[in-house]
Amino acid sequence: MQLPDDLRDQLKNPLGNLVSDNDPNKENIIKKISAESVIITVGDRTTENMLQLGLKPQIQIIDGLEKRNRRVVPTDDAVNTNLSCRNPPGEITEESIQVIQKAFSSEPPVRITVDGEEDLLVLPVCMYAPEGSVVMYGQPNEGLVIVHIMPDIQAKVQKILDAIN
Repeated sequence: MQLPDDLRDQLKNPLGNLVSDNDPNKENIIKKISAESVIITVGDRTTENMLQLGLKPQIQIIDGLEKRNRRVVPTDDAVNTNLSCRNPPGEITEESIQVIQKAFSSEPPVRITVDGEEDLLVLPVCMYAPEGSVVMYGQPNEGLVIVHIMPDIQAKVQKILDAIN
């Protein structure tokens, strides 16, 4: 599935709550959430930040890049399941959707390493995450987006996915 240009602007709006990089309570907000929920991180920096806070995302999706620049992959010795998929920039491949679905039935923590780009994979993650999960991803140059998975979010994401098809 290729992302049409008219959807790019729509996707610049966060799917959930945006916590600014400059928010002095950022750490407390994150820790409060983590105690309650299944956490899924999309992005190398987001995953690394959660690990540094002592949180263990049950599913971590990384691509070894940050703003298109190669970076050191965050280490997590406690990963039980390693999966991988190909997902070119600006696309959501069928392979990546299948790997995300598989991740939810694999032994956590699960790390999915993407050959390509993981940004748009937030959408299928939000579709297949169990209700009550928390998906976290970075909003470039703004902060961290925290999405509480509820039926209304999944309906919104389904509309976007339908528009991509």
